[in-house]
Formats: sequence, C-alpha cells, structure tokens
Amino acid sequence: MTTETALPLDARDAVYEEELPGLGRLRLVVIAPEADADLIHGWVREERARFWGMGSMGRDEVRDIYSFLDSLDTHHGYLMVVDGQPAGIFQTYEPQHDPVGEAYPARAEDTGMHLLLAPTERPVQNFTATLLSGLIRFLLSDPSKDRVVAEPDARNAKAVGRLVGFGFEAGAKVQLAEKEAQLVFLTRAKFESGRGRISPL
Repeated sequence: MTTETALPLDARDAVYEEELPGLGRLRLVVIAPEADADLIHGWVREERARFWGMGSMGRDEVRDIYSFLDSLDTHHGYLMVVDGQPAGIFQTYEPQHDPVGEAYPARAEDTGMHLLLAPTERPVQNFTATLLSGLIRFLLSDPSKDRVVAEPDARNAKAVGRLVGFGFEAGAKVQLAEKEAQLVFLTRAKFESGRGRISPL
C-alpha cells in the first residue's frame, strides 16, 4: 500500500467540492482501491445494497473491481464525502464506452452515473435531492455534456422513484447482462430550469 492511497479522506485531493445547503461540504475523492476496500465492502454486503450487484463478493474482489475501474479513462469511481463523513459511492461513465450504450442510442454528449448511498443512523431531510443537485452540477460542469443518464435495476423502485422525483424522465426498460434496467434521463436544460444553474467552484 502506498502512502498516497493510505491518506485519510480529509487529506486527499478532491476532484470537486461544493457547499450543500443544510448538509455541509460535498467532496468527491477518487476511490483508492486498496485503502477503501474495507469501507466499500462493508457497504455493498448490506441487504439495502443488493441491487449494486456486489453482495456476494469478498473484500479483495471488491478491491480488484475498483482497481480495474481506476485503470479506465472512460469510467471513474469516487467516494462522496459530506461534512467530513463518507456518504457513499459515485461512479461516472461514458455511455458510448459502456455496455448500456448498446441498449439505447447513446451520444457523445451523454454522461452516465451510478449512485450508492452509505447507510446512516440519522437520516437527513432532503439529503438525496440536495446531494444529487451537487452531483449533477459536477457532471454538467463539463460543457461538452448536455444529458445525464442512469440505469438503475428496474426492480429497484425506490431508486427509480428518487430519480424520477428529482426530475429525470423515464425511458425504456432495457436488458443488460446483469439486470433489466430502467433508463432515466435528465437534460441540462431541464436541470438548469428546475434545479439551479451550473456554476464553477
């Protein structure tokens, strides 16, 4: 393990930071596969994370998945840190370079996301919507992107409902290798008109 990967979360460089109203500071830090494996493995083994698809994996398998992800230019994995505490996993990807891109007419202007919230003992009102606003601003800070795509498991009614309630529009259900997915889309125009404008740090 290198010194860099062993750095505590608050000492790591963030790829994005934003003050979220009522929640504190959001920081996105790149997942360090070895250093973060225990934390992530604990999250993905929980029943609530069953749709993440890693529940039967061992700790080292989880590490290896994120090591592979870290080697790609088109896919990225981040730990979300909110008010100094790890709040979950945020993964981004280029749909044209992902299997989902074979299931719908993916465009270069699309950007994809996966979101897994960490368990909490003290739920915060509007936490997910407020967090999502920051994450979408991060994704759309790239001026070449104009639409966010997500593809939760179609059986995960809670996740689909959260995204649609936030403003995503439901598309088709598509069959991927590991699941039937519900495609949902959020355009830049709709986000900016309904959720605030994209602004730099």
